Amino acid sequence: MKVWIKLLVGSLLGLILGFLLPHENATVAAALSWAQEFSIRLGRYALAPLLFFSLAIAVYELRQDQRMWGLFFRTLAVIVGAAVVLVAIGLAAVIAFPPARIPILIEGQKESISLDVARAVIDLFPSNAFAALFGDGSFLLPLCVLAFFLGAGLSFDKTYAKGVTALIDSFSRIFYYVSSFFSEILGAVVIVLAAYWAVRFRGALKAEVFRDLVVLLAGLALILSAGIIPLFLFLIGPKTHPWKHLYAVLAPALAAFFSGDINFTLPVLLKHAKESHGVQRRANTVALTLFGSFGRAGSAMVAAVSLIVIIKSYSSLGVTLRDLLAIALSAGVVSALLARHPGDGAYAALAVLCASYGRGFEAGYLILKPIAFYLIAIGTFLDTVIAALGTYAIGRLCGFQEERDARHFI
Repeated sequence: MKVWIKLLVGSLLGLILGFLLPHENATVAAALSWAQEFSIRLGRYALAPLLFFSLAIAVYELRQDQRMWGLFFRTLAVIVGAAVVLVAIGLAAVIAFPPARIPILIEGQKESISLDVARAVIDLFPSNAFAALFGDGSFLLPLCVLAFFLGAGLSFDKTYAKGVTALIDSFSRIFYYVSSFFSEILGAVVIVLAAYWAVRFRGALKAEVFRDLVVLLAGLALILSAGIIPLFLFLIGPKTHPWKHLYAVLAPALAAFFSGDINFTLPVLLKHAKESHGVQRRANTVALTLFGSFGRAGSAMVAAVSLIVIIKSYSSLGVTLRDLLAIALSAGVVSALLARHPGDGAYAALAVLCASYGRGFEAGYLILKPIAFYLIAIGTFLDTVIAALGTYAIGRLCGFQEERDARHFI
């Protein structure tokens, strides 16, 4: 059975289960919360070794071809372009179709949510390089930096590095199959994730004040993922069929939506980039690593839209053009700084945007805390669609992609 069918069936079963369970029962909520954390850890389990060995060998192979920097800068260009386009569309939509005001019901204490960029930069280079191998699976950039230097080091003397290169290549392929096993069982795992999502969604719907924002974000996600983002694939050639390749993104998109975690989704993305989109390992590993770390345009757009709703809920003065430009710029910057927040990207981005906007709105993000899971789900869903289609486009442009028939998509 295809992976996307397993995930779709699992998602539907989970949603049905979640809507049948008593959403106000504390015991049920606690059990589902525990099961969700276990499921996320299971999905992330093989990611770190897979990424480390695959990225090291990808860097080595790209350096041998002398094509690494071309791939690198094209990926960054897509990341920046996606952030600009999505944030602009999101802000235009929330101005044209403003949701109803949300009552200001802020909890007593402020949460501590910070990007802590200075600490993240320090953590890129731990005092012991081997320490990068033993993180908790949340912040993967130190691991990626070590893999980059290892891959670059393999290129200096191929005679001495030949045995090590073969070993790393073998480990990459072995952990790819280990990761594939976990991707194959995600159909069962996503039942838990979808059930917990449905339980929280029922509680959010009960508070009718969030319905307009929920509908607006759902509409934006549908239009962007099914229409606007695939249409950009036409830019890379007349023989490209965007919706065929959108079909190949179904499994990663479902995993992203119900987990809300980009690191949980990356193994599925890597598998589908290779087996459905036909992008070679050397290209898909580098591109998806960059997208997963710096390409969070969907989360940034959700945060920017949410901030406008918060401002209009607090004040009747409205939002000026200068405010919109400032929010767009801040959201674009924040989209590249969410590597430490794989599982709460949109909500963390919103907290940072509120703090940077100031003017008494620093704690404004708390009024959306009841639907934080929904903001995160929509943001991660869009991040994943962009990463998958962007990786396909980059692989095709750089000559690292072989076209696959839709019948053979996994």
